Amino acid sequence: MISVENLTRKFGELTAVEGLTFQVEEGEVFGFLGPNGAGKTTTVRMLCCLISKTSGDARINDYHIGKEADSLQIRKMIGLVPDNVGLYDDLSAFENLDFYGKLYECTEGRRKENIERFLKMLELWDRKDARAGSFSKGMKQKLALARALVHEPKILFMDEPTANLDPESAKTVRDFIMEIKKQGRTIFLNTHNLDEAQRICDRIGIIKTKLLSIGTPEQLRKSLAGPKTVIRLAQASEAMANSLRKLIPNKFEVSDNKLLIDVTDPDKENPSIIAAITSIGGQVREVTQLVPTLEEVYLQIVKETK
Repeated sequence: MISVENLTRKFGELTAVEGLTFQVEEGEVFGFLGPNGAGKTTTVRMLCCLISKTSGDARINDYHIGKEADSLQIRKMIGLVPDNVGLYDDLSAFENLDFYGKLYECTEGRRKENIERFLKMLELWDRKDARAGSFSKGMKQKLALARALVHEPKILFMDEPTANLDPESAKTVRDFIMEIKKQGRTIFLNTHNLDEAQRICDRIGIIKTKLLSIGTPEQLRKSLAGPKTVIRLAQASEAMANSLRKLIPNKFEVSDNKLLIDVTDPDKENPSIIAAITSIGGQVREVTQLVPTLEEVYLQIVKETK
């Protein structure tokens, strides 16, 4: 669906995006995660054919972003929710969507059907005749989302869609994203919201001018360090730890009556570890798994590039 190969964009002496290479599959929610100024918006603008590339290539459904004729075809099949919504404040919500539907040459019947469907999904139908300029920031963001979908694009690009929204509006937007994903649309999501990325993205690319890492949220969490088993005991001593080291090959630490044990396959190894502990008189009170959070992974990866 989206194929990016060594994509680079420079602004004079400043390199905003350098050598990006990745693919986004059809029907996938792909998250671009990075700090402000990392190149997320620049990447989306190149993929949406709003700015030119400096070098490299990117294809959307085999159309190349650097070819004028292909760029027109790409624009027809994508929708964009930009970081600045850019609505016509003097037009009503319905008129805003109808105007953009006409630009995409949607028939009148299709426009009306889609406008009603998306405004109802985003809880804006009862405000369809109100001026967009009277809307709150959250309502404008939801209207921009409906605008990006009025022509039923195959791919939806979203640049920080829940930034500065209240929790209720942000949840409405997230729920809407998951609903349109069920329709088979491909979604490219720029965000620096770690919780949002973990909730809704199938895969995540971490960017800081260059692509630093890519994978599912689970793969990224496991990339920082292998899983660990935490076993809380009634009492732990150094003598018990020395005896345990003779029975299991795993590395572990002892702290405050807890064992922090390196494991490769917790489901297979934990029973043997617990059996070894009980065989030397240890009393197990609690067993939990410790996996790095996405936040810990993100901060570590970004920190390593400084």
